[in-house]
Amino acid sequence: MPNPSASGGMMWLTFALMTVLFWGLYGIFLHSGQVGMADPVNGRYKAFLWVGLAYVLVAVLAPAGMLVAKGASWSFPMKGMAWSLIAGLVGAAGAFCVLLAFGAKGTPATVMTIIFAGAPIVNAVVALTLHPPRGGWKSIPLPFFAGILLAVIGASLVTLYKPAPGAAAPSAHPSAVAPGDPANE
Repeated sequence: MPNPSASGGMMWLTFALMTVLFWGLYGIFLHSGQVGMADPVNGRYKAFLWVGLAYVLVAVLAPAGMLVAKGASWSFPMKGMAWSLIAGLVGAAGAFCVLLAFGAKGTPATVMTIIFAGAPIVNAVVALTLHPPRGGWKSIPLPFFAGILLAVIGASLVTLYKPAPGAAAPSAHPSAVAPGDPANE
């Protein structure tokens, strides 16, 4: 497979949009998994355990297979390992906090909206702090700051004015969790 960034094409955009799709579904599916555990006290932890298994399958076995298939070197410099481990830790901690937010009565629509509007802002500020732009902060165009403000406004509007959920369809499964049941929280 050719390197998408080396080809000068737009494969990066395809992969970015695929990530938007996957992460956009993440919160909804994670909440469904938590509720599906039918355990109002520990359901979120049980769901996260299965998320961890999914990470092993996707984030360990797939890249290991790619490295073997490409005949890559198994040399891992300490700096790369350290930053990658930190990235994994903050990613996993974030995923765990999503479940804690659901457990504190946050809904997928609200929680994920705040996360997906706030995370790019954090990313922009930290990236600019670690890699300041040529000309310093004063050289950053005003539309960049307007975009950050719009992200905050957009998240606020979606969170405050999200439509109320409709009536849940009756379930044929007797162990299904009913709307309003504490397991939904």
